Amino acid sequence: MGVAIRTAVEGDRELIVRLLDEAFQDDPVSGWVFPEVADRRAKHPALMAAFTDIVLAAGRIDVTEDGSACALWFSVPADEGQGDGDTGDDDGPAPVREAVDPDNERIETIGRLTAAVHPTGRAHEYLWMIGVAPGRQGEGLGTALIEAVLDRCDREELPAYLEASNARSRKLYERLGFELAGSVLDLPDGPAMWPMWREPRPHRPA
Repeated sequence: MGVAIRTAVEGDRELIVRLLDEAFQDDPVSGWVFPEVADRRAKHPALMAAFTDIVLAAGRIDVTEDGSACALWFSVPADEGQGDGDTGDDDGPAPVREAVDPDNERIETIGRLTAAVHPTGRAHEYLWMIGVAPGRQGEGLGTALIEAVLDRCDREELPAYLEASNARSRKLYERLGFELAGSVLDLPDGPAMWPMWREPRPHRPA
């Protein structure tokens, strides 16, 4: 049986924030941004809320009908990249840091570092984040969310891009056709992230 997927709307905001918070609490990158567990428990939801608001305004969020998984996407036009560290006119990493935790420089640092390695020059779909409820991981929900967009990418001859934040997700993305794009991004005194690019595959009509 296939996974039913729909586009999230504003009324799904709290669901998306909760999903992302639960899914990324123990992620290596979230642990780097908020090294102290108590601090992470307190402030991580606000960071996920800021991300959710940015994508609801300027991108698209796909969510499974049962609310157990979501994927945050941006459609990046040709010749437009994230090289200045911003994901929107007023939604770059500095305002996010100010809104979430002004004393935490790492919130801004990670936004600028990932922006600096983001490919430019070709239109593509950018998978910013994907979250699956901890109790539902391993069921193929994340794969279904990604494949739904990759199928469209293949039809429209669009590449796709993402940054893998852990080794497990990197393996999933490799199975879906993504390859390392450039050098591994090593966060200062922190974990690695893997920029990954996928060229569209020849589309075979059903």
